[in-house]
Amino acid sequence: MESKNFSNHIELKNIKINDNFWNNYIELVRKEVIPYQYKALNDEIDGAEKSRCIDNFIKASKSVKNIREGKNVPVFPVDKWEYNDENSDEKSFKGWVFHDTDIYKWLEAVAYSLQNHYDEFLFNEAIKCIDLICSAQLDNGYLDTLYIINDRNKIFTDLRDKHELYCFGHLAEAAVAFYNATGNDKLLKATCKFADLICDIFNENGKRGYGGHEIAELALVKLYNATGKRKYLETAKFFINERGKKPYYFDLEKGYDRKDNSNDYFYNQAHTQPVNQKEAVGHAVRGVYLYSGMADVARAYNDDRLFNACKSIWDNIENKKLYITGGIGSTVDGEAFTFDYDLPNDLAYCETCASIGLMFFARRMAEIEPDSKYANVMERALYNTVLSGMAEDGKSFFYVNPLEVLPEACHKDSRKSHVKPVRQKWFGCACCPPNLARLISSIGEYCCTESNENIFIHLYIGSEIKSDKADIKIISDYTDSGKVAFDIKCKKDFTLALRISDTCKGFDISLPYTEKKGYAYIKINSDTLIDIQFDFPIRLIKCSNLVRENIGKVAVMKGPVVYCIEEADNGKNLQLLRLCENPDFRYDKPYIIAHGKRERVDTSLYSEYKSPEGEECEIKFIPYCKWGNRGENEMSVYIRI
Repeated sequence: MESKNFSNHIELKNIKINDNFWNNYIELVRKEVIPYQYKALNDEIDGAEKSRCIDNFIKASKSVKNIREGKNVPVFPVDKWEYNDENSDEKSFKGWVFHDTDIYKWLEAVAYSLQNHYDEFLFNEAIKCIDLICSAQLDNGYLDTLYIINDRNKIFTDLRDKHELYCFGHLAEAAVAFYNATGNDKLLKATCKFADLICDIFNENGKRGYGGHEIAELALVKLYNATGKRKYLETAKFFINERGKKPYYFDLEKGYDRKDNSNDYFYNQAHTQPVNQKEAVGHAVRGVYLYSGMADVARAYNDDRLFNACKSIWDNIENKKLYITGGIGSTVDGEAFTFDYDLPNDLAYCETCASIGLMFFARRMAEIEPDSKYANVMERALYNTVLSGMAEDGKSFFYVNPLEVLPEACHKDSRKSHVKPVRQKWFGCACCPPNLARLISSIGEYCCTESNENIFIHLYIGSEIKSDKADIKIISDYTDSGKVAFDIKCKKDFTLALRISDTCKGFDISLPYTEKKGYAYIKINSDTLIDIQFDFPIRLIKCSNLVRENIGKVAVMKGPVVYCIEEADNGKNLQLLRLCENPDFRYDKPYIIAHGKRERVDTSLYSEYKSPEGEECEIKFIPYCKWGNRGENEMSVYIRI
């Protein structure tokens, strides 16, 4: 690894998004999604599952106050994943063990949104939340409402399942983001106090454990970058190095004596040490959070072995376990990666959070190694699965993002009950909506990075970028016409590196360039105008023939956008549609129209084969991210040819 080539994302305060496509999403998050989610966290959405998140912090704050006053504080069991009114006392913690993270992700989204557009009311509401969170912190720095409310004596006794380090990770991300956005350091100080406690407990002379649900690793690196306290970086490295060592820490804390490599080790990516891992396994969100932390630590320590493990895992995801929509995690069983080329359409899980985590991993890899393959996948996930996770009004969400939906099967077939034909108002396990809000609000940080010599453009989103090298204005019509223009006010000599999308048939750049690993490098030494024209024809994309479900089928793409067909446009029984040999595609923004045939319904369960008869028809495709906004109806990404 050549550290001189490392780049860093440009801070959000130095990027102003101004893009016809993305302005709407950013404003939707600010005006609708963030306020709506705050109501959900306060259990104020009629007909939605209760969150209990804010209420838990209120309970924890009262417990801390009573502890300080020497009063008796009750003890409740800490033996469940989810605590509800039927299985727990009314005064105990309620919800899933990781519920604290919902308010942390909300605060992180608020922090990014405040940098895009300052909102006094939103800032004040965030401060109220921070005050509440800090009032729930124990004097030694510990901060997790499950244990503070239910049983202080059981703290850090079930790292595999109870998510304390996961909750800390999201707290740290929120604290750093809010401090960077506002300069208010109250939450950052509280987080550092908790981090100091973690560093004191987890080390080679203390507990040699690590979290069952990863994210503390990348969060500790963020905290190190924000504070300069090296022990945070060292603890991130410690967690990564300890994971997967035998005897397994998770077995030691449970009192198990197992000799086999049980499946649950894979679920937590603890089947072997990360430096030896070559394949993406287990729970997909946990996986990409770990791989992001691995990349951070590999970079910080210039660790070639760890980075090579990241590269092997990346290649396995990109080439054998990635849906065309940028979704990952193909099975509901463990929300997990399965085996190579196992990419079912109607059973797909593709959790929204998993694609967001994949973007985290992609950005870090691109910062270490300038290769367009990372941003290509980041772009694919962003424009398809990530955006699919939220309705156009910002008030309902998908947790699962399938590639084929038959509503009747969702309701009547338990194997497909995880697939919802319409977005939900909220979830009891509500990790995805606030994750979406924080990702979209911080999208500027994924657009570009800079090193000592270069500025890399990874995503072609209209924006104004300020750097010590130049002020760059990007005018983008990338997803429609493929045109992008740069107006560069040069401050000192540098090289601009422009990603060449893997979804274009060709491209034209108005200035001379050299191409390397999917980037066009242009020397800049004065004020400069650059025009790019990407050729984004409508394309038919096939899977490897090892993907059994899609033999004889194709997906339709234009640029990075995957299209699908819906019953609302094409009638029932989408499986009867097929494209003509010459579909004669027509682009009618945002739709694609094609010539096809509809096979006649055959109600005979079995009959002698003969060539199917069909009637000519027009087939209408919509962007995958827009499906499910017109009520329950069939949907399919892949279509017969």
